[in-house]
Amino acid sequence: MNYLPIFLELRGKPALVVGGGEAALAKVRLLRAAGAAVTVIAPRLCGGLSELLAAGEIGQRPRGFVAGDLAGCAIAVAASGRPEVDTRVAEAAQARGLPVNVVDRPELCSFIVPAIVDRDPLVVAVSSGGAAPVLARRVRARIEALLPARLGRLARFAETFRGALRAALPEAAARLRFWERFFDGPVAAAVLAGRESDAREDMLALVNRPGAALRDGAGQVAIVGAGPGDPDLLTLRALRLLQEADVLVHDRLVAPDILDYARRDARRIYVGKAKGSHARSQAEINALLVREAREGKRVVRLKGGDPFVFGRGGEELEYLAGHGIPAEVVPGITAATGCAAASGIPLTHRAHAAAVTFVTGHGRNGEPEVDWAALARARQTLVVYMGVSAAGRIAARLIDNGLPAGTPVAVIENGTRAGQKTVRGRLRDLEALIDAHGIVGPAVIVIGEVARAGAAVERPARQPALAV
Repeated sequence: MNYLPIFLELRGKPALVVGGGEAALAKVRLLRAAGAAVTVIAPRLCGGLSELLAAGEIGQRPRGFVAGDLAGCAIAVAASGRPEVDTRVAEAAQARGLPVNVVDRPELCSFIVPAIVDRDPLVVAVSSGGAAPVLARRVRARIEALLPARLGRLARFAETFRGALRAALPEAAARLRFWERFFDGPVAAAVLAGRESDAREDMLALVNRPGAALRDGAGQVAIVGAGPGDPDLLTLRALRLLQEADVLVHDRLVAPDILDYARRDARRIYVGKAKGSHARSQAEINALLVREAREGKRVVRLKGGDPFVFGRGGEELEYLAGHGIPAEVVPGITAATGCAAASGIPLTHRAHAAAVTFVTGHGRNGEPEVDWAALARARQTLVVYMGVSAAGRIAARLIDNGLPAGTPVAVIENGTRAGQKTVRGRLRDLEALIDAHGIVGPAVIVIGEVARAGAAVERPARQPALAV
C-alpha cells in the first residue's frame, strides 16, 4: 500500500487552489463538496469558476502564486498546468507541512485524490496509487452501480435511532446483532425504496421490542424482472438484489449469464415452465416463496422480462401479501421492448403505428380470450408473447377480422442474446415462416408496418466486458 487512505475533515477550513482552468474547477468542486472555504489564485478564471465567484461561493486573488498565499490554509492544490508554478506550490506547501496535491504530477504530491462514490454520509474512495487512474474510475463506476442511490438516506435514518437503541439494548454485542439484521431487513429495504415514513413507523416498533426483533427470523421476497436475456439490461436494483439473495427462485427464461451475477453461496431453485412441462406448479411456487421467507431468507423470485407482463408476478405478490410476507417488485425490460430494440424495430412510429398492444398467445384454456377485431385495427403494432405454437391460428384470426394478409411480421427468437434470430415476412405466411426457420422460442412476434424496419440494424454479438 503506497498511500494511507484517510478522510480529511475540511468543513469551514481554508483551502487554496492555484489555477483558473477546468482542472482547477474540478478540484474546487470536490473541495466545496467537503465544505472547505476555497480561494483560487489565478489571473483569469474559466467560465465555471467565474460563476462560482459571482455567486460568492469561492474567493479569488487575481494574480500569480506567492508562498505567503498558503498562510492559514489547511490544504493546497496546484492545478495551473504550468510545471514551474505547480512545482513552486508543491515545494512551498511541503515546507509548511501542508498536504498538497498537484494535478497529473504524482511525484510532487503528498496526497492523491481518489475516485469517489458519494452517498453522503457514506463515502467510498478508490485509488490505484496514481498507477492507473482510468482503471480506478472504472472500478468506481462498478461500485457506483452496486450501491443504492438512497444509501446515504439509510445511514442518516439509522443514525436517528442510535440513541434510542443504545438505551433499549445497553450491550454492544446485542446492538451489533440488531444492526446487522436491520440492514438486511424490510425496514432498510423500505428506506432504500423511498418509503421512509412507513419505515419510520416500523423502526419505532423494532426499537420498542429489540429483543423480539433479534429473535424474529422474518425474511422477505423480491419479485425481480431479469429482462429479455442480456445481463447488461438488468436494472441496477435487480443486480444488487441478486448479489444479496440467500435463495434464488428462477424461471426457464432467465439466461444463465444472469444467474452468474448471484452470490456464489446462494441456493438456486429452478421452477421453470415450458409447454407441457412444469418443474413446479404455480401453487407449489407460491408455497415455496412463503416457506423460504419464513425461514428468514432473502429470496429473489427471478423472472424473464418484466414480472408484471405475462409473468404471473401479480399472483405471487397477492399470495405473499396474504401470508404476511414483506415483498417488493423490481420491474425489468419486457421482451417486447428489449427484443424489438435489439432488432431495430420501433414499436411505435409516427408514420405507421400510434399504439402498441401486448397480447399472450395462449389463455387458460388454449386460445387467448381477446378482442380480435380490436387487435386487427390499422395503425397499431401488435406484439404476441408465447405465440410460436399458435402462430397459424393467430394469423387466421387477425385476417378474418380485417387485418390485411400482407401485413409485415417479424419473429424474434432469443432476443438480445448471443443466439438472437430475427426473421421477417407477411402475416399470411407466419406459420410457414416459423417452421421454415426452425423457430422454437423463446420468441416474440411483432405484427404491423413497423416490422419492416431494422433489417439492416441487427444487434451485434456482445463482446466480453473488461474484467476489473
